[in-house]
Amino acid sequence: MQRLGNAENRLEQVDFETKRSYTLKVEGSNPHIDPRFLAWGPYKDEATIKISVEDADEPPVFIAPTYTFEVEENAPQGTPVGRVHAKDTDVANNPVRYMIPRYTDVDQFFTISEDGMITTTRPLDRETQPWHNISVSAIEIGGHHQDTKVRVNIKVKDVNDNSPEFATNNEALMCENVAPGKVIETVSAVDKDEMGHRQHFTFSLAPEVAHNQNFSLKDNRDSTASIYVLRKGFSRLTQDVYYIPIEINDNGFPSMSSTNTLTIRVCSCDSKDTILSCNVEPYVLPAGLSTGALIAILACIVILLAIVVLFVALRRQKKEPLIVFEEEDIRENIITYDDEGGGEEDTEAFDIATLQNPDGANGFLPRKDIKPELQYPIRPGIGHPVPNSVDVDDFIKTRIAEADSDPTAPPYDSIQIYGYEGRGSLAGSLSSLESVTTESDLDYDYLQSWGPRFRKLADLYGTKDCSIHDVDDGEDS
Repeated sequence: MQRLGNAENRLEQVDFETKRSYTLKVEGSNPHIDPRFLAWGPYKDEATIKISVEDADEPPVFIAPTYTFEVEENAPQGTPVGRVHAKDTDVANNPVRYMIPRYTDVDQFFTISEDGMITTTRPLDRETQPWHNISVSAIEIGGHHQDTKVRVNIKVKDVNDNSPEFATNNEALMCENVAPGKVIETVSAVDKDEMGHRQHFTFSLAPEVAHNQNFSLKDNRDSTASIYVLRKGFSRLTQDVYYIPIEINDNGFPSMSSTNTLTIRVCSCDSKDTILSCNVEPYVLPAGLSTGALIAILACIVILLAIVVLFVALRRQKKEPLIVFEEEDIRENIITYDDEGGGEEDTEAFDIATLQNPDGANGFLPRKDIKPELQYPIRPGIGHPVPNSVDVDDFIKTRIAEADSDPTAPPYDSIQIYGYEGRGSLAGSLSSLESVTTESDLDYDYLQSWGPRFRKLADLYGTKDCSIHDVDDGEDS
């Protein structure tokens, strides 16, 4: 049985597409035979085994392990790049479809058709990306949808589509005392196109400066050019920078050209032509001011003064309406009335309807700081006139009745404050007008001893003959 086991190990590597069946001859024997039974032998036998390989569903197989294609840069959209091919090796031979995984072609430069043809989706630029390495998947239609991938390398072929330009800094330094015919700069060029050893550049001055009297150009025939000086006597004070346009052409097909500007800066040098400074030195102004400068300064001063005066005038014009507004500030919620408010406890002072006295409209304004019997007439519907011996209780009831019958009174409780002391007070009435009606004798002789400042007051009130009883009568009248 050892031989059969070896055959089973070999079955792990069988391929249905390579060999579909195997025939094996197997022999079995007993190595431990009892001598008593040798005559019954032989003790071995042989058998033929036929093994058939079953077909398994396997992914499609590409004809080539990898693919490499080329395409010219700037080729239009839809340009064919190359075709890949894969087939299903199973007995079913299912059709295959292709796709490009987007993680291998993030910018989606390519697309693939049903027959495996890869085409461009837009023009390619070799100077940006010379190679595109993508993958193509082949997926069988039907079965278990097995798929396989293959690597595709696409090279972008170079096309002469870039203009040449200066290889290094396009600025040259030149001494003021440079001698005519001296080379001050040698220029070279580069091109982004891939020309290799075949690349060659030619140089020439632009037509607008071809006949200038300052500089000339010589093409060295080795992709470089030399700039010569034609005259002497350059001065930084006259002109410190010169701009020389130079045309550069390459030998590509089609040929590309460009115009690059060379900047030549005039510098200060010593006797050995060693550059000392290339910066423009400031001119030294002569002492004193000219007549034109004085006129300009005076004109500036006059303009500044005019601006200040205009600014002040505008500010005054803006303030005048405010002053008039403050003087004529008449607000609709301010009225004149002769009823004294209740002080800080009067929370209704802001209400105009509450501040208006209904009795004032009829020409009668009651006073709340004197006894009611001196001012209240008889009102029908309210009660009898208040007698001379009016009590505070009767006085308050009268006022409550007036408030209840007043159509202009507010529909809520309000605080009513009155200045009447009431009957029975030991202090009596505190009214300044009523206090002068008493027959009390007041002695003002002590004012004589208060000094000269109170002498006039002592003359008026110092004698007992002077009386002010008539003041109360005049007030009542």
